[in-house]
Amino acid sequence: MKNGAFRGIYNRMKKSDLFFNVLRLPVDFVMLSAAGIATYLLRTEILSTFRPVLFEFNLPLIKYIYLVLTVSGIFLAVYAISGLYSLKVRRRMADEFFKVVIGSSAAIMVVIIYIFLRQELFDSRFLVLGGWFFAIIFVFLGRFIIRHLQVILVSKYNFGIHRVAVIGQNEAADKFCRDIKSDPSSGYRIIQQINEASMGSIPSVIRKSEIDEVVLINPSNSPRQLRDLVDFCQENRIIFKFVPDPYQVSTAHFDADIINGLPLIEFRKTALDGWGRVIKRAIDILGPSLGLIVLSPIFLICAFAIKWETAGPVFVKLRRVSRHAEFDLYKFRSMIDNAHVLNPYLRSMFNDRVDSGPLWKMRNDPRVTKVGRVLRKYRVDELPQLFNVLKGDMSLVGPRPHQPDEISMYQRHHKKVLAIKAGVTGLGQVSGSSDLSFEREVALDGFYIENWSLLTDFKIIAKTAVKMLFDKSAV
Repeated sequence: MKNGAFRGIYNRMKKSDLFFNVLRLPVDFVMLSAAGIATYLLRTEILSTFRPVLFEFNLPLIKYIYLVLTVSGIFLAVYAISGLYSLKVRRRMADEFFKVVIGSSAAIMVVIIYIFLRQELFDSRFLVLGGWFFAIIFVFLGRFIIRHLQVILVSKYNFGIHRVAVIGQNEAADKFCRDIKSDPSSGYRIIQQINEASMGSIPSVIRKSEIDEVVLINPSNSPRQLRDLVDFCQENRIIFKFVPDPYQVSTAHFDADIINGLPLIEFRKTALDGWGRVIKRAIDILGPSLGLIVLSPIFLICAFAIKWETAGPVFVKLRRVSRHAEFDLYKFRSMIDNAHVLNPYLRSMFNDRVDSGPLWKMRNDPRVTKVGRVLRKYRVDELPQLFNVLKGDMSLVGPRPHQPDEISMYQRHHKKVLAIKAGVTGLGQVSGSSDLSFEREVALDGFYIENWSLLTDFKIIAKTAVKMLFDKSAV
């Protein structure tokens, strides 16, 4: 199977995992709201018929619904702090119920403290206690339904399964495989069990078998072989886990996991998994949507200037690579039409003006038009990439998008820049622009991938705005 198809299968599986985990958030909100409404109806429609004087209640339903939505938001925030939305933890339903009880109890305490500090006379203590009780029941019920649905889809339809290759033929590896095979609802399928003596053939086996997760049990190979295996998995976006062992390897992040009682360690090259990816994508939708509206006058001015100076399209589409997939990158045309035709000629005639490394960058390119120089001076030529961000081809912040013909010249450590979506701007772009060597750019982008945070993205975006206004060197 071709790599593209293999990666497509991998992406579907990981998205299905993320879907079920993220689904808990809106389901919890709906269940909390339902718990609040159930408490209200029990208070006003049932209990009041038994003791109408004692249970006199004057809070209108509309105001109560607004209150329920607000309190539900508080519950979700406390749930998040309590770890109820952790994407890396698998819990038994009994443990899940216990976590819901703890989270709901903490949340209702926050609500009670808020009422106390406001010094308000609340109409009914039953709403507080009843809301807490029904919140536990309803939220757990929602999570039980999600878990049961996931188990059905995994067991009967193989939806979202993890196709696993186990490396190791020893007692621990054999037991691990037996345990996984005996529990179809775990979401894992053992596709291959590979002898460590065949480490050299592992990449071809993994590709042929459409593996998306590798588990190494009791590694006994050389550090170089293990390092190559880790690098291969990272390049192909395959999850790599191993059973804890004295073996040490340099990596930025570790994640712990437990499958059928066996502790595993996962090498993770980026924090852009789980909620990090969700938050980053949300910003990638909101940011460009607002930006395209605000910057629309600049788009019109640029379009007029480009058409006024030279014949040809306003925008150009350039083939680029992001997360191992090719896409069309949009830019304002800053060169003469069909400038790419001159690439071989310029490479041979002006080699002294071309930076070294796989990334081909020419200083003082004669193909750039007068308007194009102004656009590049202020980085305005890259604004159409906001459309790429909205489409999901790129992110606002990430490594520089690379050309397909350059990828074949990359060494193994260069390819880590393809692990995440390319960005309109990035750590490399704000740290030297066109004067930056390729090796330095890869090092900076690698640091960004391994140490991503939301604050880092905001800092890079702010530095990009400053460079657009005050640093006039062309990108």
